[in-house]
Amino acid sequence: MTRKDGLLALLVVIAWGLNFVVIKVGLHNMLPLMLAGLRFLLVAFPAIFFVARPKVPLRLLLGYGLTISFGQFAFLFCAIKFGMPAGLASLVLQAQAFFTIILGALVFGERLHKRQVTGITLAVFGVLVLINASLNGQHVALLGFMLTLLGALSWACGNIFNKQIMQREDRPAVMSLVVWSALIPILPFMLASIVLDGPEVMVNNLLAIDMTTVLSLIYLALVATIIGYGIWGSLLGRYETWRVAPLSLLVPVFGLGSAALILGETLTAMQLMGAVLIMAGLYINVFGLRAWWAKTING
Repeated sequence: MTRKDGLLALLVVIAWGLNFVVIKVGLHNMLPLMLAGLRFLLVAFPAIFFVARPKVPLRLLLGYGLTISFGQFAFLFCAIKFGMPAGLASLVLQAQAFFTIILGALVFGERLHKRQVTGITLAVFGVLVLINASLNGQHVALLGFMLTLLGALSWACGNIFNKQIMQREDRPAVMSLVVWSALIPILPFMLASIVLDGPEVMVNNLLAIDMTTVLSLIYLALVATIIGYGIWGSLLGRYETWRVAPLSLLVPVFGLGSAALILGETLTAMQLMGAVLIMAGLYINVFGLRAWWAKTING
């Protein structure tokens, strides 16, 4: 990978790490489901007039949009609104990697390797440690934590739909899929907000929107989604997956770091232990047991 492309990849990872802090800030004066719906509205328009529609079956496009877009962010935005720390959310959401492996084995018959089983086992222990921390009242609302895990599961389901789409001979460009699938969750977000929040509350919330929320929406739609996925998809198209994908491991690093610097969030000793176990599981899943052991021996 060239130095320029490496820098672009790093900037995307930083942008995705900051994404969780921006969500937390954007939710200070906006209903979670409405904020998510407005985000995808800005992703779809006006980009939809400049990007060709992907030539994929409607069922796959609907499946992708309702899982990776609606399900993931409905759960994530509500989790953060209900008290899940932004930094910790950036880490727990990475459980999608393990959910994806398990779903891949169930749906496509993919074989689980030793490193994947080991990584999943470590991550599960990490999640249990974090759950124990939340039950002991250590700054994590259990509801927010569980909603974040459901967001990770929704992301994983979206990955399965994405694989089915990308295995087609006429697979679409990444930006085509991102922009057109953004149309799908807008109505479900708004309908869910009407049911849970009420139309009057939604109207008052929209009328009271401030510049902080507007800037948060612009960041979430333009920087984190359109620019971020555009660059990432371009890099995946030019380089082997193993060169690009592991860089996403840095997302929770920047998520936790930015949350600490900007929001003043901190982790207790038990939460830190759980975070280390999850990161270790992610590392082993990507690089394998030999790389983990060699690094440990060599310091």
